[in-house]
Amino acid sequence: MSDPYSPEGELINIHTAFHAGAYQQVLDFDTTPFSAPNQTPARILKLRSRIALGQSPAVVKELASEKSPDLVAIRLLAEYEQGKDGVLEQVTKLVEQQGQENLTVQLVGGIVLDRAGETEKAIELLSKHQGSLDAVALIIQIHLQNNRADLAAKESQRARKWAQDSLLVNIAESWVGMREGGEKYQSAFYVFEELAQSSASQSSHSLVAQAVSELHLGRLPEAEAALDQAVKIDANSADTIANLVVLNTLLGKKEEAAALKKKLAEVDGKHSAVVDWREKKEEFERARAKYTPKFEA
Repeated sequence: MSDPYSPEGELINIHTAFHAGAYQQVLDFDTTPFSAPNQTPARILKLRSRIALGQSPAVVKELASEKSPDLVAIRLLAEYEQGKDGVLEQVTKLVEQQGQENLTVQLVGGIVLDRAGETEKAIELLSKHQGSLDAVALIIQIHLQNNRADLAAKESQRARKWAQDSLLVNIAESWVGMREGGEKYQSAFYVFEELAQSSASQSSHSLVAQAVSELHLGRLPEAEAALDQAVKIDANSADTIANLVVLNTLLGKKEEAAALKKKLAEVDGKHSAVVDWREKKEEFERARAKYTPKFEA
């Protein structure tokens, strides 16, 4: 199955907006001029954008009677986002039936399996893709989550050989570069800035990516400006708030950082930053409990 989202296809602009996190722009796209074979891939991008915007219940309702593997997969993704029981089992069954060929099933299966902690199965499934940069991007994300920047770098290098100048490859390479550090920070900044400052792809997501690269380059005022832009787009973006915590901590603004931490916990109590802070606090408390100071009389 060929990749409907290839850089040479008519879906390139809506696909770029999706991967920049510009989900409202995706929904605003007029897809009626697209050719018949691209109508379903375009609809899938719109449905995934609605899920990302918190509209999972409406997506589940809309797709309740759909039988095609692509739309069943998207419905299951929406149900998983809602925390419904039994979704992992249904996704696993769908993967067994359709995962060899269907790209949407591969992508959704990869996302759900990874979030369920089945990372090896997720990578195995995604590796069945036939020239899909979306699958490559997910594989790279999983490797980076597992602190395997070396494997992520190899995956992006392989993709570069056949994907040429694809923007998604540039983005994936920038993710890797942010882990590798050094001069790679500047290269990543150029990619993220291009996304963040383009009207077609600007979003809180792309602005946060730009801000993070600025933070790594030690450019705090520029990072603050990008995050301020992100807040104007979405004041409740968990990633924006998390990076504002980092920025204010670096600026020595303890009260602001504490207030933002509290807000982040309220907005998304399962955010990776919240979980990390909680685990570190618990580790500290366990270590402190083992230590009994001795005082001389």
